[in-house]
Amino acid sequence: MTVKIRVDVKCCVGHARCAAVAPEVYELDDNGFNTTPYKEVDESLRKQAIRGMRACPEKVITIDDEDDR
Repeated sequence: MTVKIRVDVKCCVGHARCAAVAPEVYELDDNGFNTTPYKEVDESLRKQAIRGMRACPEKVITIDDEDDR
């Protein structure tokens, strides 16, 4: 099973908090901007993906079927 992550990269302002708390999930460019509009990760990374989504002050990250397991 996979976790589907969507990022509105056009609205990312480069706080880099998503990658600070979940570097194994979120990829940034050299300026701290999220560069991946859509990504699927293994279920084992669900908690990290959610942590990164919640850390985003701009709320540009969504997780399909988010679940707080």
